[in-house]
Amino acid sequence: MEKSFSAIAPGRICLFGDHQDYLGLPVIACAINKSVRLEVTSNDSGAFRIHMPDIKKKRTIPVQMRFHKLNKNDHLGAVLRVVPRYGCVPNQGYDVTLTSTIPINAGISSSSAVVVAWAHFLLHTFGCDRPITQELIAQIAYEAEVLEHNSPGGKMDQYTIGLGNIVYIETGDVFSFQTIGDQLDTLIIGESGIPKETIGLLGSLRSKAQTAIAQVAEKVGDFDLETTTLDQVEAYSQHIEASLQPYFYAAIKNHTITQLALEEFKKVPLDIEKIGILMTQHHEVLRDILGITVPKIDAMIDAALKAGAYGAKIVGSGGGGCICALTSSENKKAVIEAIRKAGGKASYAVQVSRGTYIKQ
Repeated sequence: MEKSFSAIAPGRICLFGDHQDYLGLPVIACAINKSVRLEVTSNDSGAFRIHMPDIKKKRTIPVQMRFHKLNKNDHLGAVLRVVPRYGCVPNQGYDVTLTSTIPINAGISSSSAVVVAWAHFLLHTFGCDRPITQELIAQIAYEAEVLEHNSPGGKMDQYTIGLGNIVYIETGDVFSFQTIGDQLDTLIIGESGIPKETIGLLGSLRSKAQTAIAQVAEKVGDFDLETTTLDQVEAYSQHIEASLQPYFYAAIKNHTITQLALEEFKKVPLDIEKIGILMTQHHEVLRDILGITVPKIDAMIDAALKAGAYGAKIVGSGGGGCICALTSSENKKAVIEAIRKAGGKASYAVQVSRGTYIKQ
């Protein structure tokens, strides 16, 4: 076992497909160069002694603890409950210093990055019963963060962080992913400073969309959500109670936009302006139909567009958090400044990043 090393996992941005992965529909997301870092050094204490200076907390976990009873949001414990199923059995203590450059509770998956980095550290250190790949790390992180906590989320966060770059993820029954790019200039983040609302909002929107979809499926024998087009929405809506019809339309509209974006990502060179326009169209569905924005988010997006951004959207589950914008190199400074003047807590350019990795 190595005496000391670092496990690093990036943050992520959902570019297309917000509120789609829990419906089994595809998403396009990218890892960014803001990251969680675990600096680890072996000790003889028989425990993981975890120091989290960013939030001024410490925690000690005995290496033999398996968390048969799991507390709410205890993602570190959840990973320790999952990894033995893969033949990973911790038997050595480590001092762990956890730091992060990812804004917390901002929609850029700071918590999922911690889970991925922790899972990567454990697999790298104690091994498992199969080859250790980024895909395996992502799957374990998904099981720990979502399945063990019976959370309403999907696989987008863990797989984007694990795999890195720009990925297209098919989240349905036949799960698959493909890397569709490794750079996206110029990508801007704007932090609202308003904490996002995740579990309640995700659960509510998921329930409404799934109910609407189920009502169509009950009446239409050959219904297939993934192949449904906007032209079919009106006919299918007659089978959906009125209050749920907007959520069905939003699912189909966002899916259509994601497919159009995928076609753009296949082109060389990328037409950033077209991708930006689609990004704004996606945001309009999230704002006007799903209602996940707040006034400050809307003001930041309007300011970015007025300053010359090709497109902009809210990032994450909604209720606050961050925005992302695509612009030209020439307009980068103007867009960043406009977001700040519109009330953004912070605004800065980011780059597409690699996935989780170990640094010796």
